[in-house]
Amino acid sequence: MTSPTAPHSDVLLTAEFNPKVCTYWLWSGTIAFTVSIVGIPFLLLWIPLGLWVTRRYLSRMECVLTKKALKVKKGILVRIEKTIPLEKITDMGMVQGPIMRHYDLHRLTVETAGQSGPGALVALTGIRDAVAFREAVLAQRDAIALKDTEVATVSPTQGQADQLQVLKDIRDSLQRIEQKLKD
Repeated sequence: MTSPTAPHSDVLLTAEFNPKVCTYWLWSGTIAFTVSIVGIPFLLLWIPLGLWVTRRYLSRMECVLTKKALKVKKGILVRIEKTIPLEKITDMGMVQGPIMRHYDLHRLTVETAGQSGPGALVALTGIRDAVAFREAVLAQRDAIALKDTEVATVSPTQGQADQLQVLKDIRDSLQRIEQKLKD
């Protein structure tokens, strides 16, 4: 993880990816081809091609934590760019299979409120110090939620102030009616 740079003042943290993730992806593909048996002849193509593809994919991956969002970019042929507002993040899961444990890698999954379909909205494999990155994202999300709660309780918006005044007027009217009924 790197610190923010001067031109992007709203950037809090930029994730760095471990180059070992390329080896993990290469082994995962190799195992899949071997287990399928029909894929064994493709192993001669997979190893050099897979090495090139995984390195290129890794070079295109980017994950940036800003003050209000998590920005993710990835993909080779199909580029995916997602901006996930921090207040919408409900959970960030950590997955680590046996091969991932061997290479000390984690898959970080991001789940949001209102997301459609099963599974995570975004999954990122190979972030260096994924635990610390996850904690930084969740801490920023909680800070935003706390700030929004404080603002809502301390200073009501104009619409809320208007509604409060209407309620006070209704209360006063009811008190006058009750007083007249008593007299």
